[in-house]
Amino acid sequence: MSLRDQIRIMVVDDMSTSRGLITQALDAFGIRNVSTADNGVSALKALATHPVHLVISDYNMPEMDGLNLLHHLRSGPKTKGVGFILITGRAEQQIIDHGKKLGMNNYLKKPFEQADLRNCIEAVVGRL
Repeated sequence: MSLRDQIRIMVVDDMSTSRGLITQALDAFGIRNVSTADNGVSALKALATHPVHLVISDYNMPEMDGLNLLHHLRSGPKTKGVGFILITGRAEQQIIDHGKKLGMNNYLKKPFEQADLRNCIEAVVGRL
């Protein structure tokens, strides 16, 4: 069974359009086991009962931004090893550096092409 048949991914973004674009791209890659959340708080609740291998999260969200979500993931014993990709329209060096310090695995600047997303994911989990 290939990696894309086994991997579980959560997409976290407060914008339904962005969540849809990412999940459509994942579907195009053959990844079927995808869940979504519209903010970091609801993502953490869902992950407590439905763990995933990789979280793809927007940076700028209400209640809890992507880096705060990453901090909570890395602080939890059950979620500290989850892969994490940050997607942001503001790929400022200070945000990227802070993410790396927290344990971010990769990041992607908006807007992006499907091939960019695939390369970003494969750099974290291996060939799909």
